[in-house]
Amino acid sequence: MVRAHYAAPMSMLTPPGMGGQYRITGDKYPRMRRPRGRRRLAFLVVASVTALGLIGWGTLQLIDVFTGGDKASASSAGCTKKTGAAAEASPAARTSTTSAAAGAVPEPGRITVNVLNATPRSGLAKKTADELKKRGFKIGDVGNATAAYDKKVKGPGLLLGSKAAYATVLPVLGTQLSGAELKTDGRAKATEVDLIIGTAFTSLTKKADADKALAVLAQPTPAPSASKKSC
Repeated sequence: MVRAHYAAPMSMLTPPGMGGQYRITGDKYPRMRRPRGRRRLAFLVVASVTALGLIGWGTLQLIDVFTGGDKASASSAGCTKKTGAAAEASPAARTSTTSAAAGAVPEPGRITVNVLNATPRSGLAKKTADELKKRGFKIGDVGNATAAYDKKVKGPGLLLGSKAAYATVLPVLGTQLSGAELKTDGRAKATEVDLIIGTAFTSLTKKADADKALAVLAQPTPAPSASKKSC
């Protein structure tokens, strides 16, 4: 019996004349690696796109820097126009504010003062009342202080009125007597106050100085300016 010898099929990739250990068998092509050049190309493309993006962003920033002054000037001009318009449109508002502020400090002619003497010296109440009348104040009762205050006021004087008079009427009267203490009680009428003469009293404040203090007190506080508003 003759045995047939089976030889592995020679691949088409085996060069002619070569065999043995150099023989390539099988019918599948060997797996080939992708060329590295493609990876480098892809990397270069990505890097280029990123660089272009950064350059474009930097250019926009530079444009904003160089044109920012013009925008700020335009904005400032717009604010100036609005401020001017507001100033032109608000004389009535300013007048109203001034009137309200001035109305909070009454004139001396609207204040009635009871002049009371809490010292052992006689004649102080009448003399002081006469001087206050010359300065435009209305005069109420003139005489000695009550037992609650008689010989108990150590300073130049005590100005006594209602709670509503503490920040309005009493300061007006206080311009006439430097160093006087302000105090409130339960009376209802705000425009009627007491001037209680204390043991340290010598005389009222000089009229010229009192008038200056009264003018400062009557000067209204200016309303906040619209130009301070940020745009």
